[in-house]
Amino acid sequence: MVKFNDQQLAEFNRLVARYPEGKQKSALLPVLHLAQDSFGGWLSEETMNYVAELLQILPVEVYEVATFYSMYNTKPVGKYMFEVCQTGPCMLMGSDSIIRYIQDKLGIKPGETSSDGLFTLKTVECLGACGYAPMMQLGKPYQRESGCYCGRMQKKCCCK
Repeated sequence: MVKFNDQQLAEFNRLVARYPEGKQKSALLPVLHLAQDSFGGWLSEETMNYVAELLQILPVEVYEVATFYSMYNTKPVGKYMFEVCQTGPCMLMGSDSIIRYIQDKLGIKPGETSSDGLFTLKTVECLGACGYAPMMQLGKPYQRESGCYCGRMQKKCCCK
C-alpha cells in the first residue's frame, strides 16, 4: 500500500498549510511532485488515489492534472530521463536531431525506457526556454547542446 512516511507526511502538511483553509486542492501540483519523488519517480493509480484521499478531492481531479502536465510520469521511467521539447521553436531549431541521436545511442523511442532501466526518452511540450532552442532537460537542468552533450551525459550517468 502506498503511504507517506512520517517525514513525507510532514512535508505534505507543510505544502497544504501554504493555502487557505478549505483550499487544499491548491496544493495538488507540489503534492504530486512530492508523491512522484517519494514513490519511485512515477505516479501509479494507487498513488494518485492516495493523493486524492489526502487532499479530500475526487481521484479524477488528480488524474486530470497528472496526465495533463508532462512533468508527471504515469508509468515507470528510467533512473535518468531525457526530456526533449517538441514545440515549434525547438523543432525548427533541431530538436528532432537530438531525439534521433538519443534513439540511435540508446535504442529507445520517445516514451520508452532502455532495457537496463537507466534511461527514458520523453518528448514534452514547451520547457519555457524558446529563446535557447532546441531545449533538452536531463533531471532539473536545461541543456541547449545536442548530440555531444547527450553522449557526455549518458557516459556520466552510467559511470556513477
